[in-house]
Amino acid sequence: MPPGQYDAGDEWPVLSAEVTPDLTPADWTFRIDGLVAEPRTWDWEQAHALPASAYEGAIHCVTSWSKFGVRFGGVSLDAFLHMVRPHGSATHVVAYAHTGYTTSLPLADVTGGRAWIAWEYDGRPLPPEHGGPARLIVPHLYFWKSAKWIAGLRLLDHDEPGFWEGNGYHARGNPWEEQRYSGD
Repeated sequence: MPPGQYDAGDEWPVLSAEVTPDLTPADWTFRIDGLVAEPRTWDWEQAHALPASAYEGAIHCVTSWSKFGVRFGGVSLDAFLHMVRPHGSATHVVAYAHTGYTTSLPLADVTGGRAWIAWEYDGRPLPPEHGGPARLIVPHLYFWKSAKWIAGLRLLDHDEPGFWEGNGYHARGNPWEEQRYSGD
């Protein structure tokens, strides 16, 4: 367990910066643009046609809880990125939600089998309060980096702070280094 964390056990606390949207799979889209060769938008069926992938392990929240033995199903972000072909100059992504929420991440933190677009939790559809119908999962970073209600990624050649990063949270958010706030 990372330093400063506690085991949430069977609980999965619900924390959100915004009101949970009324977003159905039929309304959901996911777009990747910015520094890519072919910007693209997927709807629910198109995203589900990509090779299925899963994450099993732990998640860690900046508010000090960790949850072990989680299972998310969806598609590796690598499958989406392969289709849009990022430019060599791309170093960061801004993940944005259907609600307007944003978070920034180094591109290296969402490639190489380290991030997913997930629509299942424990074999069932991801509940809306936890980001359903689909959310970004970046489990090796604090969970504010795993944007709920994911709508897209914009690839950039620089870091552009998202909602929490602009409000004093750490730019990267590595739980093993306790990168909770700017300056940590």
